[in-house]
Amino acid sequence: MKSTLFAIVLVASTLPSWAQVSPVGTWRSIDDKSGEAKAEIRIAEADGTLSGRIEKSLKKDTKPDATCTECADDRKGQPIAGLEIIRGGKKAEGKDVWEGGKILDPENGKEYRASFTPIEGGAKLEVRGYLGPFWRTQVWQRVQ
Repeated sequence: MKSTLFAIVLVASTLPSWAQVSPVGTWRSIDDKSGEAKAEIRIAEADGTLSGRIEKSLKKDTKPDATCTECADDRKGQPIAGLEIIRGGKKAEGKDVWEGGKILDPENGKEYRASFTPIEGGAKLEVRGYLGPFWRTQVWQRVQ
């Protein structure tokens, strides 16, 4: 009886971590150079494909009505709050990584190939942007 109860408690305590091993949720982006929080980004998944929008900027110098002045596509002039910065990305077969998407850096208007890997049981998200053979990685912290 005790071993059955222990097994039930053990399985029940690990269920939340299984549910969190996904990039879906709200994340605090952390600048890999300065270590400062930059924004909160909400990532959603529809039909197996990711999309992500800036919920709010956390940078002290960002004006409430700031727009993406550096963007070159349909996002040019769009408000930073609500700006779609992640487009695409699907879960890789047999891995906990979402790849094939793109991520926009609204500070310079450049779009990069991207991959998203939940780490530390889904508490953090490794976000890697690629430009040719080069890449840059940030680790975002889960807000929800």
